Amino acid sequence: MKRFIRFFMISVVTAVSACGPDDSGLGFNVQTGAGDDRLPVGPDGGTLEVKVESDGDWVVVTEVPWISVSPANGRGNAVCHISVDSTLYVEPRTGDVRIQSLDADEDKHDFSIVQDGYDYQIRVDRTTVDVEDFAEYGSRYFEVKIKANIDFDVVLPEGADSWLTFEKAKLDLDRKERPRNTVVRFEWKVNSRDKERIADIVFQPKHPVQMGVHDGLKIVQKAAMPIPENTVAGDSLAILAINRALNGYMEYDTSERLEHWTNVHVWKDGPNKGRVKYVQFFMFNTKEPLPYEVQYLTAAEEIVFYSNANQFLKSIDTGEYITKLTQLKRLTIGAYGLVSLHPDFVNLKNLEYLDLSSNCFQTIPDILTQENFPNLHALVMNANQRHTIYDLSNDKRKNVGGLIDEPSFPVRILKWSNLDTIRLSVNYLHGEIPDLKYEPDIPKWTAEEVHANDTLPDVLIGLPKVLPDANFFAINFNRLTGELPDWLLFHPKLDLWLPYSLIFSQEGKTSDGQNAGFTNEPVSLDYYYEHYVNKKYNPNNTQE
Repeated sequence: MKRFIRFFMISVVTAVSACGPDDSGLGFNVQTGAGDDRLPVGPDGGTLEVKVESDGDWVVVTEVPWISVSPANGRGNAVCHISVDSTLYVEPRTGDVRIQSLDADEDKHDFSIVQDGYDYQIRVDRTTVDVEDFAEYGSRYFEVKIKANIDFDVVLPEGADSWLTFEKAKLDLDRKERPRNTVVRFEWKVNSRDKERIADIVFQPKHPVQMGVHDGLKIVQKAAMPIPENTVAGDSLAILAINRALNGYMEYDTSERLEHWTNVHVWKDGPNKGRVKYVQFFMFNTKEPLPYEVQYLTAAEEIVFYSNANQFLKSIDTGEYITKLTQLKRLTIGAYGLVSLHPDFVNLKNLEYLDLSSNCFQTIPDILTQENFPNLHALVMNANQRHTIYDLSNDKRKNVGGLIDEPSFPVRILKWSNLDTIRLSVNYLHGEIPDLKYEPDIPKWTAEEVHANDTLPDVLIGLPKVLPDANFFAINFNRLTGELPDWLLFHPKLDLWLPYSLIFSQEGKTSDGQNAGFTNEPVSLDYYYEHYVNKKYNPNNTQE
């Protein structure tokens, strides 16, 4: 009451007429306009008008800070504008207002402002969003604006996480229950199927409350154009779709027959006549696994993907769709930015040649074994370095590729007896090449097989029989150290392997500061030809 009187007295002292005096002789009267002394206002607030009719001075008094009046005092007739702030609560609130004549204490008018509280709400600016089946990488997203006064989780329906992801901006409820704005950004993946995709998104309140407004979001993605399976037309559409998905630089002249397309070979006869036998995708820019449409190339024996832009900055998995092509014999996924193979890659059991060069592998994938790929004879994994680091002991960078996480030289590759081509050059392989003397899974050269071949020397007897059919073995420019094992120094194919270029040449320093290179590197191959006397490269064989 003291506060009321103090406010009242200050108003008297500072009273200034907001309107000119009116000598109408009406005495004192207040008209609220609604014919009621309880004036309703919504939770967002607003402005009300009250008419004051008076012969003399008057003042407006309220004790609540969320109501303000202009003018707050005056002389004669006036229209007072009552401004009401937006509320912070879900419960309603009431504020009293008095308009008092200063000429007669009994001339006064009391009324109340009754403001509704906010309903708990989650309002979405649009409740349905349509997206295309395809768009370039980096533009496959949309945003929805949400007004809410309770925090919420974004809930995707089952299965939608395979093609939808989201990022929710923080909802800052710094004004209690007054609704605030936030944004949810959705990213979507290409729809390669000829079926529409629909996801009903739920914005789930984090606390159990009675909701006044609770919007959801329906996302509808357009179906892709269907690709006929096992047909020439289907192969053509698949190549175009793959090139589009890769953001490829190649352009195809679709007015020409498929057999005349660049980097495409077709079967000339047989049940797959006219269909793709070989295709190469060269120079593209993607951050995603191999496209869905690749699985339609069911007649292809060889597929090549090579030269992804800035591949050394990327970390990509092959994805599952290439693994559907169980008929493949030769596959190259080079300079793509790969760091892993999909678990279903083991389905490609007919592969004979696999080139994974110039990617970003930290290790040789565990699934690359002779048991999983019984027909594979060529494995190429050279140049998997993201960066060229000469001294590994003086560089703190991680994730540098180059098979650097191999704990030692990969013995399982040396056990792969079917391989005739191994290329592991220009990586960060370290440690010693194992001598394999006591490796039970690797057989030894026997006297019988050595003596049955007039080109094989007795020095082989008892040595591990490693990669007996390998015509190409390249491990140069790694960080290998230690002694060269006897199985390598006396291998029947050593001279064919060009060892001074493709084996003995190491470079840089290891992670513990050692200079890469072998302590027993031979000065020449004279020692070798002394044993392999029937080899044409033996200098003694050229003497008269």
